[in-house]
Amino acid sequence: MSFLWPTMLWSLLLVPGLVLLYLWLLSRRKKVALPYAQLALVKEAMAKGVGWRRHVPPALLLLAITAMLVATARPTAVITLPLAEQTIILAMDVSGSMRATDVQPSRLEAMQAAGKAFLTDLPRSVRVGVVSFAGTAAIVQPPTFSREDVVAAIDRFQLQRATAIGSGLILSLAAMFPDAGIDLSQVTGQRNMPAPLGAEPKAQKEFTPVEPGSYASGAIILLTDGQRTTGPDPIEAAQMAAQRGVKVYTVGIGTKEGDTIGFEGWTMRVRLDEDTLKQIAQITRAEYFYAGTAEDLKKVYEGLSSRMVMEKKETEVSGLFAALGALLTLLAAGLSIVWFNRVM
Repeated sequence: MSFLWPTMLWSLLLVPGLVLLYLWLLSRRKKVALPYAQLALVKEAMAKGVGWRRHVPPALLLLAITAMLVATARPTAVITLPLAEQTIILAMDVSGSMRATDVQPSRLEAMQAAGKAFLTDLPRSVRVGVVSFAGTAAIVQPPTFSREDVVAAIDRFQLQRATAIGSGLILSLAAMFPDAGIDLSQVTGQRNMPAPLGAEPKAQKEFTPVEPGSYASGAIILLTDGQRTTGPDPIEAAQMAAQRGVKVYTVGIGTKEGDTIGFEGWTMRVRLDEDTLKQIAQITRAEYFYAGTAEDLKKVYEGLSSRMVMEKKETEVSGLFAALGALLTLLAAGLSIVWFNRVM
């Protein structure tokens, strides 16, 4: 145990002083009482057991004062506490098709507005990360408690060519499980960095599939128009998430009729691929939402529950000492009332 304000421990020197004061008051009381009482009466009172009981309330009060004095020094201790851990990854499409205006003012702006509205009512105890994907995927904001950092990451989106939904899902899993050793060579467009000279390569961690949808401490929210043009198969990526128990809630941005967009001299017709998004949600035991309103996204958090993990952490325990002091004070007063019909 350590103390944040150790100088206050000098106040414990008051304790032996209080003990000496109590002993002095007892001796003085005896000197005053003996001239007016017969010695036989005193012996009879001692025989009935009153003698030792009269010292219990003052002793408890002394312990209470000691506990409160220790509390003023703000003691800390390394204790093991349960920690509620929840993580949500927003996987957001930044491909060229998101400039379509079949959702006003555009698919991209509607997606950004839905994502930021979702953050407004999300409890601060939940970590949120952001993964953007187009031809490749990137973690634009690692999981964090800061809503301001997440909003800033969403506002920085820039549209790019192609749509790799599978890459976005796989990188979202890697962001949620950073120590799982997920191979990202086909996701980011870059090969994994080789191990330094003389260092042993990291061994691939063993993976045991779990029940789909069983991971209750986090989820992935996929916001896209669902039209994949490159990268890993999104259905295979969804199966990876299902094997890890992670639910992938899919949000369709766009209309089935679609829209015609043009960019740098070319035009193309883009439509919402609901079938793929529904299949991803079904595989992972999640839900599909259309358009991505903030009200729909609230249902995602309602489906999550805390996974309690144990964490060793240095914690201030002055409140425990203060509570102990209060309890001992009440106990001393209660015994004094019951035994002697007075408070101390």
